[in-house]
Amino acid sequence: MTETIQAKRREQHITIVSETFPPEINGVANTLRHLCQGLMQRGHRVTVIRPRQRHESKGSVAGAGRGLFSHEHVVTGLPLPGYADLRFGLVRSSRLRRLWKQDRPDAVYVATQGPLGVAAVTAARAMGVPVCSGFHTNFHRYSRYYGVGILERLLCAYGRWFHNRTAVTLVPTRKMEQTIAAMGIKPAGLWSRGVDCGRFSPHKRDHALRAEWGLNANDRAVIYVGRLAPEKNLRMAVACYERIRGLHPQARFILVGDGPLRRQLAERHPDYVFCGTQRGEDLARHYASGDLFLFPSKTDTFGNVVLEAMASGLAVVAFDDGAASEHLRHEENGMKAALPRDEDFVDSALRLADQPTLLNRIRAQARLDALELDWNSQIEQFEQLVFNQPAGVGYHGINKQSISIL
Repeated sequence: MTETIQAKRREQHITIVSETFPPEINGVANTLRHLCQGLMQRGHRVTVIRPRQRHESKGSVAGAGRGLFSHEHVVTGLPLPGYADLRFGLVRSSRLRRLWKQDRPDAVYVATQGPLGVAAVTAARAMGVPVCSGFHTNFHRYSRYYGVGILERLLCAYGRWFHNRTAVTLVPTRKMEQTIAAMGIKPAGLWSRGVDCGRFSPHKRDHALRAEWGLNANDRAVIYVGRLAPEKNLRMAVACYERIRGLHPQARFILVGDGPLRRQLAERHPDYVFCGTQRGEDLARHYASGDLFLFPSKTDTFGNVVLEAMASGLAVVAFDDGAASEHLRHEENGMKAALPRDEDFVDSALRLADQPTLLNRIRAQARLDALELDWNSQIEQFEQLVFNQPAGVGYHGINKQSISIL
């Protein structure tokens, strides 16, 4: 009987709606890549709806050969203000209803809360299709980093309206569940993240690459991986590295990624090593060739790079939020500081730079712990949360006993 139920579950048809998707590089796109791959491997039929990306022409054929989905529907895409390399999607909900009448999904998962997400939720509710959402990005908190902090309350209200129209909002950490509860978003389901420890591994350390960075065998590579943007709190990373360099002049700061702050940072700090965007095996080599990983963000809902750094055998310094709050144990497999305590963040990094024994012990334990964070268990949890939802209702119409509540 159990085998029959599992076989039936593997045949579900799910539609993933997102305004960002691979090959774009960001935490949401990375998460969706693993989600789609995992669902396909478990026998589900996956349809993706996304905006046309900036490298695609209107008549171009979508990359159906990526193995991430069974079908893909591309809608009009326009640049996202402040993130010109990303798009938001524009589509009428009536178009989605026509599409789903021809090929009705068993469930819809909306990963982003832009116009495309709104249209998808509206269409699903109208048709009685179960629809869930994901809280992947703290857009309301980003506003203060772009000079429009006055909009934060408005963005919070919008997020509350959007997510409460779905059956459940998936969050990656327990702290994020508390955050969205304070915003008035209920209920929440815990869906965390995994890491590919085959791709990200200490064995991919590249001594030739470290030599290109100007490092000798015992010199410290202080590394940051992510978007070079205001909301990532790079000011903290720079201040931290400068303190380290004051005591260890041979240390180098390695920044992997791109974004609106790159030019400014490069002009002010020409001695920093800017590696640009890296993908695949090249990204894995860059991680593994570092020593001490700085993750200064206070706005990320999770921070996949924390797990990737752990898997690569790096000593992570982060604030007690997102992935760090869930997976780092202070002075055991990483270092973490309370959100208001910037000086503790710096002190933790300085300790790692000054104490090779502590650094090496933490790096080894981080790798061991990352080996337990596989994606398979997270895909199974996603199935349980998304494929067991009531159809076409928001929060006030839900039987709370039917879902996993944090």
